[in-house]
Amino acid sequence: MKFFSLLSLTSAAMLCLAHAAADVKNSLVRVNSTLQTWSASQPWDKSAPSSRGALGVLLQGKQVLTTAEMAANSTYIELENADSTRTLPAKVVAIDYESNLALLAPDNGDTEGFFKDLSPIALGEATHIGDKVDIWQLEDNGMPLITQATVQSVDIVSSFVRGHYFLTYEAKASMQSASSSFSLPAVKDGKLLGLLSSYDSKDQIIDIIAPEIIAAFIADAADGEYLGFPSLGIGINSTVDPSFRLWLKLPEDVGGLYVTRVRKGSAADQAGILKGDVLLSIGGKTIGRRGYYDDDNYGRLFWSHLIRGQHKVGDSVKVTVLREGEKKEFTAVLSRPGKNLIPSHTLDQSPNYLVKGGFIFQELSVSYLSAFGKDWQSTAPLNLLDAMASPEDYEKGRNKLVFLSATIPTPATTGYESLRNFIIAKINGQEIADIPSLIKAFETPGSDRLHTIEFADGQPKTIYLDARISDAIDAELLKRGIPALSRG
Repeated sequence: MKFFSLLSLTSAAMLCLAHAAADVKNSLVRVNSTLQTWSASQPWDKSAPSSRGALGVLLQGKQVLTTAEMAANSTYIELENADSTRTLPAKVVAIDYESNLALLAPDNGDTEGFFKDLSPIALGEATHIGDKVDIWQLEDNGMPLITQATVQSVDIVSSFVRGHYFLTYEAKASMQSASSSFSLPAVKDGKLLGLLSSYDSKDQIIDIIAPEIIAAFIADAADGEYLGFPSLGIGINSTVDPSFRLWLKLPEDVGGLYVTRVRKGSAADQAGILKGDVLLSIGGKTIGRRGYYDDDNYGRLFWSHLIRGQHKVGDSVKVTVLREGEKKEFTAVLSRPGKNLIPSHTLDQSPNYLVKGGFIFQELSVSYLSAFGKDWQSTAPLNLLDAMASPEDYEKGRNKLVFLSATIPTPATTGYESLRNFIIAKINGQEIADIPSLIKAFETPGSDRLHTIEFADGQPKTIYLDARISDAIDAELLKRGIPALSRG
């Protein structure tokens, strides 16, 4: 009798697993992307295309949710059903590089036929540390593969574009190798919990984009005009150092973050927050000296979640600061971050550049710096890293930071072949705000038919380029295969 009961329970469990497997297959969609990025060294050219496969999930309205990494810099995206019997071209409906999310939709083809056996999955709610979640994969033959993971912590993590942090579950699981696994869905109680954004096979740690972030992304995209996550627009520093706290005259029982920078036109700037203020609380949540607050659901979280994870563009939040020993309260109307002097990425954008006489000029971005490899933050040119760390030193009169990225040896650049990574200040006496202003400045050489190039720092300070020779070199470079001498 006991054996029979055990057999019955085992059969019931197998039946449940079979139903779960069927649910997996009905909501999963393979996403196949062809990606191509612009060359950092030759900005007129693209690198060789690459392919990437992931699993997305079907949502209401025949839209497929995946990570932004599957759609950024894509030249072609294709949806494929679980058993690989049907495919369909897809297009990007909304993409958020910062939170690493993208929504895809069919782009022509037999849409009804592709989705006829599929059913959308609902988005679940927040989970907690210690909870079990399922990570979904597909075998090559279309059979579902489910791996159980345990949520170990919750943190604010940057998963794709550097410097943008969002709520992330960190879970422990031993994942198996399977196709289409660049990003995967995580499921709890039959609902979508989040998307897997990374997996550390050595430590078996998975990062999962939290459902609150996905819900905000989907809600924002619903009207067809995606805005993005809001920003307060400040730079901060901790107030842990005792000497720094003494200088700030902070009492021992007061935490707070030192405001190092207020971006012009930002929500903080509009509200009246100033550089030198100490940020004490947001929306009534007290911020500690390292920048953490006590979240009602997750415990200690970094303060940025109070803005980017709990509000949308246009929301008002109460911000309390300490200024010259006095508490002051402001109301900030949240907005999108303005354009940076040095953009955090140039995804899906063709880089602006100018080739003149053999000199290659570009606008600096983090995407350019990251081309120096995995350890680019220590291997990229020091002066450009310094500019990225302190952009306010270069903002006056500039929209972008233009620099000499490389020098092609030509008769016009003889003696200057080693010059690269110099920030441009002026061309022919004109201040350079961006590549368009650089192109215009090169149109008027001096009366001696020399172009004068002034650098912002370093040696040499000034160099000269013969206009007649450089024009001849430009014509020759076009003949040799450079498709265009400028973009911007």
